[in-house]
Amino acid sequence: MEMSVETYQKAKEIILDEEEIADFVGGRTEELINLAEEKLGLKFTGLYLDYLKTFGAGNFGAQEIYGIIDADFENSSVPDAIWYTLTERKEIRLPDNLLVIYDTGSDELFCLDFNQRADNGEPKVVSLVPGVDLESQTYEIIANDFGDFLLDLVKQEV
Repeated sequence: MEMSVETYQKAKEIILDEEEIADFVGGRTEELINLAEEKLGLKFTGLYLDYLKTFGAGNFGAQEIYGIIDADFENSSVPDAIWYTLTERKEIRLPDNLLVIYDTGSDELFCLDFNQRADNGEPKVVSLVPGVDLESQTYEIIANDFGDFLLDLVKQEV
């Protein structure tokens, strides 16, 4: 379990070191995070929760990592994970256990899957292909957890 926390910490250090390519809204409050959880019916824990409390949402180089911007979840845009997830629930009946955190720009969305957890209890990162029937989705596992996913992304930028 220790492994992935270290991975996440490493990613976090890189982001904090490379401030000229980091553009984040900044840490979000407990209160705002709770509102988002209520809205989605999901509970954020561990690494992604730390990301929300540290960075909120934003860009690292060309990589846009979704999170929480403000309490107006209905009228927002990327990189707002809450707005994006709610929109996809309406438009493609996105399953309630998924939170959209990243758009590859090539017909694939990466989501935290709160039904599939790593040994450390962290949601796995899975791929969703909008436009493909939900019954036919394979939900390929992209990363064991948010820490591994984040480190991969930031490494592409430095």
